[in-house]
Amino acid sequence: MPEYLNKEILILGCGNVLFGDDGFGYAVVNKLNALKEKIPILNSDKIGIIDAGTGASHFILSLIDENTPIRKIIIIDAIDFGLKPGELIKLYPNDLPKIKKYYIDAHDMPLAGMIKEISEKYGIKVVVIGCQSKNMTAPDICLELSEEVKKSVDKAVEMVLDELSK
Repeated sequence: MPEYLNKEILILGCGNVLFGDDGFGYAVVNKLNALKEKIPILNSDKIGIIDAGTGASHFILSLIDENTPIRKIIIIDAIDFGLKPGELIKLYPNDLPKIKKYYIDAHDMPLAGMIKEISEKYGIKVVVIGCQSKNMTAPDICLELSEEVKKSVDKAVEMVLDELSK
């Protein structure tokens, strides 16, 4: 069994750093990893911080079963929810089918249903910290977040830390 499945809490940063604001999840988990020395809870053996990229979240979630000790999953991702660019929102499994990206993701995988099933079947709490994107550049490469999204990284880190304290 992969080591991250032995954790009680998984933090998954989703997205692709090559496509502008789609790299938001990566930027947040990168910041969380950089803060491990300063914030002891991030160094806990019970927490796994993972750059899940664009498809890994599906594969990670598909490995969860009744024997998995995971109790909470925090997903960090760029979304299009019609908000102001850089605005953050906390979403739960029942909210996800409203977002096309989670109904069928970039790899034609139905993440919303999988997340809802994990929540209901195994009692795992799932929260998505979404940031409204401004600049999703695919197929053109852009290695930077927009200013609005970049300014939201620290606030998203605070939201993750708040979730860890619950």
